[in-house]
Amino acid sequence: MLFRPIHVSTHKKEIELNSQITKLLNIVGRTMLATIFLMSAVGNKIPNFGKVSGFMASEGVPAASLMLAGAIVFLIAGSLSIVLGFKARIGAGLLLVFLTMATYFFHDFWTFAPDSKDFEMQMIQFMKNLGLAGAMVILIANGSGPGSVDNLQAPQQITRE
Repeated sequence: MLFRPIHVSTHKKEIELNSQITKLLNIVGRTMLATIFLMSAVGNKIPNFGKVSGFMASEGVPAASLMLAGAIVFLIAGSLSIVLGFKARIGAGLLLVFLTMATYFFHDFWTFAPDSKDFEMQMIQFMKNLGLAGAMVILIANGSGPGSVDNLQAPQQITRE
């Protein structure tokens, strides 16, 4: 086992080391998870607003420009919230809403012929978003964990199983 569960013991240094590793891994993991959303907003949606809005309209998204502006807010606020671990449950909720809508409108594999390349590509994107949505559900259920602003405000727990 790479990391042992932390237990209250007489080995205070071991507890502190495992606690610091856990904090670091949580920060790294939250950053890795949120990067796809933040880069989607600042690297694509904002600089290509007109093109992205036009594509959204062609896919049947109502009020595409307004919805894109909302998506950008959800992506930036949600990803920064998760990285910092500040109100991360709310941030994860924002990204879960974004993922649900994006998956429905843009990764509708069921509308393609099962033997087509489009079916395969959209199924892959659908499954990717399903996995990301699962991560958001886990964050909503468990919070942002050690190494987060939310955790600084919560009472500290030393033991866990």
